[in-house]
Amino acid sequence: MTTAVVILNWNGRDLLEQFLPSVLSFSEEANIYIADNASTDDSVAFVKENFPQVKIIQNKENGGFAKGYNDALSALKEDIFVLLNSDVEVTKNWLNPLLEIFKKEPKTAVVQPKILDFKRKKYFEYAGAAGGYIDKYGYPFCRGRIFETLEEDRGQYNDDVPIFWASGACLAIRKTVYWETGALDEDFFAHQEEIDLCWRIHNLGYQIKSSGISSVYHVGGATLDSMNPRKTFFNFRNSLYMLLKNVPAPNVYGILIIRMILDGMAGIKFIAEGKFSHLYAILQAHTAFYRNFRRIYRKRKRVPKNPQYFQVKSIIWSYFCLGKKEFSKLK
Repeated sequence: MTTAVVILNWNGRDLLEQFLPSVLSFSEEANIYIADNASTDDSVAFVKENFPQVKIIQNKENGGFAKGYNDALSALKEDIFVLLNSDVEVTKNWLNPLLEIFKKEPKTAVVQPKILDFKRKKYFEYAGAAGGYIDKYGYPFCRGRIFETLEEDRGQYNDDVPIFWASGACLAIRKTVYWETGALDEDFFAHQEEIDLCWRIHNLGYQIKSSGISSVYHVGGATLDSMNPRKTFFNFRNSLYMLLKNVPAPNVYGILIIRMILDGMAGIKFIAEGKFSHLYAILQAHTAFYRNFRRIYRKRKRVPKNPQYFQVKSIIWSYFCLGKKEFSKLK
């Protein structure tokens, strides 16, 4: 079983200088690639000069996370692709536990490690923690992270368990399944495209897992800060795209209506906080959804009739009304 660790880069020279050495030191089992999304800085030249053992894939344009990876991975022959953010520090023996799961479990298509916070290494990191889930209305949350509440890693998630989605910050996937599902959806550009990919993988009957004995440290927000209205736009628009593509009929329209109402409530919250640019981003997201509705609807493929895709009915109700701020309290 051959493995490719592929780091998507766009103007990330400083991140590559900081984090690439750990990848090279602790990933002996893999070939290391930098997939460059048409950077305008000197990051490619820097890698060529300082890390000649790393292979460079030069994309012709910055197509975001989805197209960037699709273009880069199309040229690779390895059996396992590991999509790794450029702002991730890996640890000794981080890769072997992921590969062992693939070897032992043919129906497991995707595996992620525990993702911890680079800045607070005893805590889980927002983008993935110990594995992702969604509620009935498409809101994502994780073992170790619900909304802005990040749990301390006390070993409570040191097990290998099935999850609903794996984080794009560090996601290992079988090459055959990546292409069987149709790869990352380039209409998403960035944000939540990995959740959509994992949902489609479930629809094909495969399993996704989190490994409790593999850990990496993620900076988070290095490409697009969480307070950037552009990120708000992608998150709200892409959530609607994902629901339209994957929620089984006849529930899809009812779920979408409720989700849009909840988005409106989020907009009111932004008004109360004086974040008017984020309110405008939600309005833009809904406009884009309406404009592209037919095209996204045509992507509904192999959606099972009645799958139980959600962990809880409403994570908003559980978190804000019932005060369940840790994953273990949701059960």
